[in-house]
Amino acid sequence: MYAEASSGSVSFEAALAHHRAGRLPQAEAIYRQILASQPDHADCLHLLGVALLQAGHPDRALDVIIRVVKLQPSNSVHHSNMAGALRALGRRDEAIASYRQALLHKPDNLDAHNQLGALLGECGDVAGAEAHYRLVLRHPAGLDRNVARAHVDARFNLANLLARRKQFDDAIGEFRHVLRQRPDFAAAHCNLGAVLFELSAFEECEHCYREALRLDPAFADVHNNLGGLLIKLGRLDEAEVNLREACKLKPVFPGALNNLGDLLRLQGRLDEAEACCREALRLEPDYFPAQLTLGNALREAGRFHDAEPCYRVALAHDPALPEALNNLGAVLFDLGRPDESIQTLRAAVSQRPDYADAHFNLAASLLLAGQFDEGWREYEWRWKQAKKKPHLRGFSQPLWGGEDIGDRVLLLHAEQGLGDTLQFVRFVPAIAAKWRVVLEVQRALLPLLAPLLAELPGLQSIVALGDPLPTFDLHCPLLSLPRALGTTLETIPREVPYLQAAPQSAAAWRQRVGQLDGLRVGLVWAGNQTMSGDQRRSVSLDRFSELADLPGVSFVSLQKGPAASQSPPPGLVLHDWTDDLHDFGETAGLIEALDLIIGVDTAVVHLAGALGRPVWLLNRFDRCWRWLLNRDDSPWYPTLRQFRQPQPGDWRSVLQDVRAELEKGSLTRSSAR
Repeated sequence: MYAEASSGSVSFEAALAHHRAGRLPQAEAIYRQILASQPDHADCLHLLGVALLQAGHPDRALDVIIRVVKLQPSNSVHHSNMAGALRALGRRDEAIASYRQALLHKPDNLDAHNQLGALLGECGDVAGAEAHYRLVLRHPAGLDRNVARAHVDARFNLANLLARRKQFDDAIGEFRHVLRQRPDFAAAHCNLGAVLFELSAFEECEHCYREALRLDPAFADVHNNLGGLLIKLGRLDEAEVNLREACKLKPVFPGALNNLGDLLRLQGRLDEAEACCREALRLEPDYFPAQLTLGNALREAGRFHDAEPCYRVALAHDPALPEALNNLGAVLFDLGRPDESIQTLRAAVSQRPDYADAHFNLAASLLLAGQFDEGWREYEWRWKQAKKKPHLRGFSQPLWGGEDIGDRVLLLHAEQGLGDTLQFVRFVPAIAAKWRVVLEVQRALLPLLAPLLAELPGLQSIVALGDPLPTFDLHCPLLSLPRALGTTLETIPREVPYLQAAPQSAAAWRQRVGQLDGLRVGLVWAGNQTMSGDQRRSVSLDRFSELADLPGVSFVSLQKGPAASQSPPPGLVLHDWTDDLHDFGETAGLIEALDLIIGVDTAVVHLAGALGRPVWLLNRFDRCWRWLLNRDDSPWYPTLRQFRQPQPGDWRSVLQDVRAELEKGSLTRSSAR
């Protein structure tokens, strides 16, 4: 049995023992028994209030602590505990007043300084918070363990404050100081890692996170942070393991669910990504980062109308949020509303002038709207996008801006896809007519473009991308030529063909396809799977069932790559000689032997347009900027006709329209040979 306390029936020491062991209900019961007979037992009131606060009952704790404060109004610890209860109840102003009262009675109450600093930081008084942390650190530690502990807490809080103010170097110094004093402080390792992440010191960041997890394997926030880092590093499988562990350890964790949703989006698992984001929003309806990720997943799934409200909800929380403005601008582009997109993206770059993605999206919207002058200038921001950095060449020679170059040699070089090179190489003849030029292109295009050497007097050489370059004085990427030349919608070089197949190749292919009856139509249905948005621009071959059993038409495959293995739908006979197409020179020969090319937005369509052959573009709803709005032709290719989805994902309508035109024998704006 417990020894009797001064109350006569229960032991205060027994209650204290329960309390120290974390058995809060038992401690509370004994404290209340003592208070039943001694209602003014100050120590009992104090510890009962502490126990209730620790048990998550700040309202009940406050009632008790007020009583002990009245009994001992000059006790700094009581005022501190009252502040803690008020803070837990969200009564911040009263909590601040109570902490100040605690310090009035005991200016060296270091815990009160730390707690007041943290509360002031939460309220936005960063300077006040910092002052209290530094007051603690100026207090001599000596051999007092409590003071040493207060120093660690103050320095840790100060480091976090400096990190929030983006004073990263100072924050790192403070975190390292904390870890020298307390190397087993997992939260300090975690937060140091977060600062290193901001500085792109990813290797050291990962070391910090893994050390934090070694010290505390159940630290959910670290699993989440490590998952985010691994996403950044492209190690998606490892990231998924950590993010799922974070969600398991902390079931109510919207941040981890959001990160997991973003990872699943990157993996193309869009339904799972949507489910994660919606669960995050169920747990915390106001967690707007999940609205952004949800919008991105819906947009990538082609659900543009569903994505738009997600971004608008995020903007309702923060109308100046650059990421939400950028993403909304991008989806407005997808929806074919460039004027609204331009306005929204201008707001994004006004909030963050160096926001490269927003500038690039603004460029796309301006170009879509036909505002080429500003659009080409904004398009130069592509070089500052993180995803574009691998394309930077790092030439020491200056970038050409359209000025007279005299006797100097200009390198014109490919930078994006094969289709982009085929489209923009149209500018080379006019430049090579004035100056000396070296042209660098993808290796697959060399046989097609080699004849230009004999046709263009200023063209010194054509080099395959990756091969050694000859000496040159200036350089310009092909897609920067319109800006350098001041190209407008009206001055696009429209003359076709500006490329030709080798005569012998075209003749050989004409002989081979001559055996086919009726209109000879080439088909291409899929692009490069690694390209952004390819799942929306590409079509599976079975969708071409709309063209099955079409009389008077023979179909020929022009499809290369993995999609070439798809089987045609019943009733669609597809002649396939693509094993003999080893480069674009051979492909050009086959295209010149055909009457019509029908395809999605790929290099083959650009090649057909450059060759001046009739080409029908099967265009997705969220068209590329180069195809403009509200027109079924193209200023880039006079022989091209567009068939555009009326709604996202609606290929059936597109192919039904194509069938109707083939049945009418329609080759608009050009005629088949």
